[in-house]
Amino acid sequence: MLIDRIEAQKNPIKHTLVALVENKPGVLNRVASLFRRRNFNIDSLSVGMTDDPTVSRMTIVVDASKTSASLVERNLYKCVDVLDVHDLTNVPSVIREMALIKVNIADTHKRSEVKQIADMYEARVVDVANDSLMLEITGTEDKIDAALKILSDYGIKEVVRTGRIAMARR
Repeated sequence: MLIDRIEAQKNPIKHTLVALVENKPGVLNRVASLFRRRNFNIDSLSVGMTDDPTVSRMTIVVDASKTSASLVERNLYKCVDVLDVHDLTNVPSVIREMALIKVNIADTHKRSEVKQIADMYEARVVDVANDSLMLEITGTEDKIDAALKILSDYGIKEVVRTGRIAMARR
């Protein structure tokens, strides 16, 4: 236990864990309860079905400076519904996040500026209203953060982010 805490303090990066779990009611609650009982903090959690309708895939991001990723992984294996767990942090992987960003638009001149910024970040305009544009952007966390920083000058009304999803390249 002490070794895990020392490891967590030395390693201040976010770890991306992927857990394959049984796709049935209550599994997400049991996994979330495990995190609550052990006082682990989840930075992000994304869950969805896989190509097998009996299996769901959880992508869990934990801050290793606060919680040892190996300790989280060992505890996940204790859940009956967890089939497999992988730490993708040091594995060649594709990691993405998606965000919907509603940007304040006061006039048509600003609208074209925001569209140009969206093009720079390969974002798509998915909704247009009289006073706002909604953009969809997919990419790394850093890319989304950078787009948010630039768009904040126009006034961001609302943001929703998916959290990380990841897949090993192997």
